[in-house]
Amino acid sequence: MENAIILLLVAAAVAVGIWYTVRHFQGKGGCCGGGDYKPRKKKLSHVAGRKTYRVEGMHCAHCKLRVEEAVNDIHGAAGQADWKKGLLVVSYAETLDDEEVRRRVEKAGYRFAGTAS
Repeated sequence: MENAIILLLVAAAVAVGIWYTVRHFQGKGGCCGGGDYKPRKKKLSHVAGRKTYRVEGMHCAHCKLRVEEAVNDIHGAAGQADWKKGLLVVSYAETLDDEEVRRRVEKAGYRFAGTAS
């Protein structure tokens, strides 16, 4: 009887863990703030160029949104992140300072790993 109770408790703990993991990767969990927050999108009137950077530490859709918003605060720049590949593509209308992008990404809590080849 004790074995059945222990087995039932372990199965319940595993089910709850799976449920929270699925919600986490959908951006609905408590990770990085979670929730239904949608940052403002930024569109440039013209694009002079694009640069691709590697960003480490993005684990979910909410992480992606945080990185994009951090870059969108740079005047004349708009970012699009891919959390699965760990990439950030920044379109810019005027000269773009890589150091400013690094500062913004790191201030948001992620590791800037430099330009992607």
